[in-house]
Amino acid sequence: MAVTGHASVKSRGSASTPAGRWPLLGQRRPLVLYLCAIVALDLGAIVLFSATASLRWQDLVTFGALMACGAVCIEASRRLGMPAGVSRDLLSAWWLPVALLLPPLYALLAPIVLQALLQVRVRATVLHRRVFSAAAIGLAACTASVGFHWLAADPWALSRGSAEPILYAVAAAVLFALLNTALIAVAAHTADPDMSWREVLWNRENVLLDVVELCLGVTVAILCGLNEALLVLALPPVVLLQRSLLHAQLQAAARTDAKTGLLNAAAWQREADTEIVRARRTGECLAVLILDIDHFKRVNDAYGHLVGDQVLVGVAATMRSQLRDYDVVGRFGGEEFVVLLPGADADEARQVAERLRMHVRLMAVPVDDGLVRVTVSAGVALMNAHGDELIDLLTAADLALYRAKELGRDRVCVPAAQPPRRS
Repeated sequence: MAVTGHASVKSRGSASTPAGRWPLLGQRRPLVLYLCAIVALDLGAIVLFSATASLRWQDLVTFGALMACGAVCIEASRRLGMPAGVSRDLLSAWWLPVALLLPPLYALLAPIVLQALLQVRVRATVLHRRVFSAAAIGLAACTASVGFHWLAADPWALSRGSAEPILYAVAAAVLFALLNTALIAVAAHTADPDMSWREVLWNRENVLLDVVELCLGVTVAILCGLNEALLVLALPPVVLLQRSLLHAQLQAAARTDAKTGLLNAAAWQREADTEIVRARRTGECLAVLILDIDHFKRVNDAYGHLVGDQVLVGVAATMRSQLRDYDVVGRFGGEEFVVLLPGADADEARQVAERLRMHVRLMAVPVDDGLVRVTVSAGVALMNAHGDELIDLLTAADLALYRAKELGRDRVCVPAAQPPRRS
């Protein structure tokens, strides 16, 4: 299950404003309306199914057992923590069986229980994010539950191993994954309209994780249908998978800059060194760019550091959208970014730098009283022409960057080629 966060934009001194006290009010108005609509729809569904549902002890025992397993899974992973921003977990292994085996009301309630535990026991985040996540998951699970119960006359027939109810369960699980992803993707795109739909929807890694979740959820549902006591056997492997997944995410988070999601300076240098060694071996071209946001201190002074952070995020997203998947891009600290372009010659490197400069110039970050726009200056260095070590390329690109700033900023400069070294 994927959960995404939404950063807010607030002006300096906003702690005393309604947006400072209530972070939801600091979001874009379309996002606020969307989040409120999803939560209201979820609450309406809870009221509707509560009025028509009949409580049975067997259902309550099954619900309690599955929620207890989810709580154990959360507690077992608590010391690892959870990365900020978009994160994945395997808790659908517990609420998907709830959707398949129990009436739809329980599918609406299960995410509330587990999201509350995550908020209290693992990572306390902005409350509206947890509420929205619980509502989105609840609506997706409820829809899957209604569909499965409509197709399968007896949901507990899953435990008999018949092909037909298992196929219905798989279809319901797929429906749950599609709806959950769609609801979160709309929120992410509404929070940042400049973000492409490709970025907020699935990638190969997410599809693989969705398949794992689907298989786990259906398998746990079958075991639970046979006997709730078999959940004791399902719990250890799910806990192990959950811890492994979180560990991998935390390792990836350690390589990235928390604000922009780009590689941090240390990780970028490691990746760049690897590319330079490969380029030396193959004789291919390679270029290094350094980009610096012009007058960034003025943005922080005029609008506050939170808006400044949004500018950094916007510049990073703009750069990612204009670069190839195998280009190495990172944040070097402050308002400075670095890009390594494998296989790029002088003309291509300058064209890429100019494209990045123009797209950043067109970017705008909304604030209370208008839009914030920035420009960048860039320096370009080429392997062999300016050196064949990373430190030489960074030095040459940095000198070119300072030249661009001296000439008036918002431009790209390439230093003169170094003369060949005498042996």
